[in-house]
Amino acid sequence: MSSAARNLTWGEGSSPHEVETDIPARIDRLPWAPWHWLIIVSLGITWILDGLEVNIVGAIAGVLGEKGTLHLSSPQIGFAATSYLIGAVCGALFFSYLTDRFGRKNLFMITLLVYLIATVLTAFSWNFVTFALFRFFTGAGIGGEYSAINSAIDELIPARVRGRVDLAINGSWWVGTAVGALATLVLLDPHLISHSIGWRLCFGIGAVLGLAVLLVRRFVPESPRWLMTHGRVDEANEIVEMIEAKVKDETGLRRLAPPEGSVRIVQRPPMGFITVGRVLFTQYTTRSILGAMLMSTQAFLYNAIFFTYALVLTKFYKVPDSSVGLYILPFAVGNFFGPLLLGPLFDTIGRRVMISATYITSGILLIVTGYFFYMGALNAVTQTICWSVVFFFASAGASSGYLTVSEIFPLEIRAMAIALFYALGTGAGAFAPWLFGKLIENSARSVFEGDLLGAGLMILGGLTAAVFAVAAERKSLEAIARPLSAVDSSGRLAPQVPRADAASA
Repeated sequence: MSSAARNLTWGEGSSPHEVETDIPARIDRLPWAPWHWLIIVSLGITWILDGLEVNIVGAIAGVLGEKGTLHLSSPQIGFAATSYLIGAVCGALFFSYLTDRFGRKNLFMITLLVYLIATVLTAFSWNFVTFALFRFFTGAGIGGEYSAINSAIDELIPARVRGRVDLAINGSWWVGTAVGALATLVLLDPHLISHSIGWRLCFGIGAVLGLAVLLVRRFVPESPRWLMTHGRVDEANEIVEMIEAKVKDETGLRRLAPPEGSVRIVQRPPMGFITVGRVLFTQYTTRSILGAMLMSTQAFLYNAIFFTYALVLTKFYKVPDSSVGLYILPFAVGNFFGPLLLGPLFDTIGRRVMISATYITSGILLIVTGYFFYMGALNAVTQTICWSVVFFFASAGASSGYLTVSEIFPLEIRAMAIALFYALGTGAGAFAPWLFGKLIENSARSVFEGDLLGAGLMILGGLTAAVFAVAAERKSLEAIARPLSAVDSSGRLAPQVPRADAASA
């Protein structure tokens, strides 16, 4: 690999170092190897842990109200769930700033450690205040993971398979949900374990998984792409050479395909959220609209349905509380296999077609399901089957929302952009469980009207993608969004006008 470097004048008399490098092209042209599985397993655990945490707290909600446990009231249990979401938003924003400033690896080690400590402390909560406080920091660790992990995965996975890998990893959230559902069937069975101990053991599952992954993450390198934009090109080259040697050894190849293309960059000072916001909504306006719509519409739908899933089953179909987990399992299966099976199409058919198709299809199917529910044509089993089919497509769509906001913005602000849109989506979906809870208290007609609202928002998200989605399939991140530190042939910072935006508009 050849890198050329020279000094040039840039900004208020400073003289940063300009470098021409083919590091991104070298990463993108790598054949798939077991090393890539290390990245997926060690970094993708985030979504499994999040799904586990959300499901476990939902499952133990009734137990936490018992006198032999924390004896929490319903509002206190609800506030604890809100505390987790607030922590996730705060963690995403805070740690994303540090991720773009201090590196991906430093932060995905710290955020996982925060999660581990907080979830263990949750198991030792002794009253409402400590439970809510520890849930906040558990959420903060998970929220911080989202920005650090999405950034690292996209920057380490070859461009040609980035879509399917991202969707599969995001869909693994439901593996955590399934694990949580199965675990609570045992740990919350009073014939096996007392509730006073069982609810505490539930939080040990995430701690054990997190600790195992923390040990594996030591072998995941820093993102070479992040290093090259922070004046550490030599270190980035060493990491890429290590990866290339590892891939050749694992695949038996004697030589790798030559990299195609290079990028000229100059180190820029770190940016804050105000600067990032200005870049997003002035230079990347249509992409920001796209990210906001995709993240907020899917968050509303998921929070509305999933957090009231048990209420519908128990109120309208008289399913016992102890059996709700059995109905969550097929729902989780549908949600997991949607991104897994449809993911490759995002790399072949393309982002725009598949994003819009999954959002619109799930919206239409939800309208049909809601109508059958309103007409009384469903029972607990058929309702679960219908929901599983709806969310087979919705899960792929929701995962593509995370994929979109992680790949269509410049490298230097990627983590903060992910955090901003994650926070926006979480905020938009925060009141959905409350709204649907109110609707469920009223009548089947009210539930149907809520389904129409959620479906309408998903269809709106799909239509937005049909207009503004970027054709990012099989393209390098630098081709999708030129780095803010990129310079042209004259040594000046390259203009940040996304061609894909102009084409889609």
